[in-house]
Amino acid sequence: MAGLTCAVYLKQAGIRALVLEAADGVGGRVRTDVVDGFRLDRGFQIFLTAYPEANRLLNYSALDLRSFRSGALIHQQAEPTWMNLLNPVQEPLAVFQTLVSPVGTFGDKLRVVELLRRTQELPLYELFQQPSTTTLALLHEIGFSDQMIERFFRPFFGGVFLEDALTTSSNFFEFCFRMFFLGDAAIPANGIEAIPNQLASRLNTDQIRLRASVKQVSGNTVQLDSGETLTGGIVVLAVDAAQAARLTGYPMPSEQAFNHTTCTYFAVRSDQFTDEQAHKKLLLLNTHRSSAVHNVAILSDVAPSYAPTGQTLISVSTQGLVMFDEAELTRKIRAELSSWFGQGVQQWRHLRTYHIPQALPAYNPTQAGNDIRRQSLQITDNLYQCGDQITYPSLNAAMQTGREVAERIIEAA
Repeated sequence: MAGLTCAVYLKQAGIRALVLEAADGVGGRVRTDVVDGFRLDRGFQIFLTAYPEANRLLNYSALDLRSFRSGALIHQQAEPTWMNLLNPVQEPLAVFQTLVSPVGTFGDKLRVVELLRRTQELPLYELFQQPSTTTLALLHEIGFSDQMIERFFRPFFGGVFLEDALTTSSNFFEFCFRMFFLGDAAIPANGIEAIPNQLASRLNTDQIRLRASVKQVSGNTVQLDSGETLTGGIVVLAVDAAQAARLTGYPMPSEQAFNHTTCTYFAVRSDQFTDEQAHKKLLLLNTHRSSAVHNVAILSDVAPSYAPTGQTLISVSTQGLVMFDEAELTRKIRAELSSWFGQGVQQWRHLRTYHIPQALPAYNPTQAGNDIRRQSLQITDNLYQCGDQITYPSLNAAMQTGREVAERIIEAA
């Protein structure tokens, strides 16, 4: 996404860029596979419509975005088994339901309003300039109860950050909280890959070369694994820090840590899946974080085009797995979800499992420091880099760095 964004802005300025992509399609981590008529994003992904960089560049109407409702259904082992927490800003009629929800105390609900005010009052750049602590420390500092943290913040934002300890920088938490409240959490009707595909469609067909794996970058010369050598006025690295170091030989900042996730997809006939609690276009969260099931999304309920007619597509996310046994994980998921939806879960058809060890760059207070920019965009006179590993982990940051690199190249042209 960073490289595509950079190339699109350069084209708008009349500068031709060539995008070299090692894979068989553009998008990097933002890809979708079609399996038996189901659209399977490579890992459960949502698009936040409030992202300012996305608003600058993407055509939302053309993406045909389908939105989740703002809130969550929360599952716990104790009574009540299911709890609702809805966003009264987007659903005013739900305000009383939210106030009496057992997810947190009445005081917690008031603190959510204060957190909303706090995250809206600063410009985004200043928000990231604030002294940073962990998300968990900030929640305690604001005064949220352990009940609210364990029933909502840990399962919800643990899923966003892909880490349940909530050690992610408080600045990034405030940014995400702001984005969730200002806009929608959505998925394109044709899968998350529609986003990079839209950017690719704005380039000429000869500006993108797929299956073009790069072996080495030296100055402004690029050598491909095929042996071909290309030379350009400027080279932009839209890769992670480890790949940048491998390609250039330049010492990069300390090794990038990643948070990882595993996404398991199931198909079920729609007439066999009628649990009314699931059909609300809400994300289903599990407070029992040592389980195999961390969150569940009924994707075809939000975007019917994700599944063939008469079928339901279910995504189950599991965090924290370094090594995994796909068959054993599938068995555990079925066993756990049987207590949610009944024994019919045993008949769900397993479609595919995606284990993604580099799903999201880790971003703790030490890495964040007090500045939005962790690394320089410019490495040498003719070598630049972009990507969310340079700032904070998100699609917005990837697009931001791509735009900023393009602006520097345009200014120097």
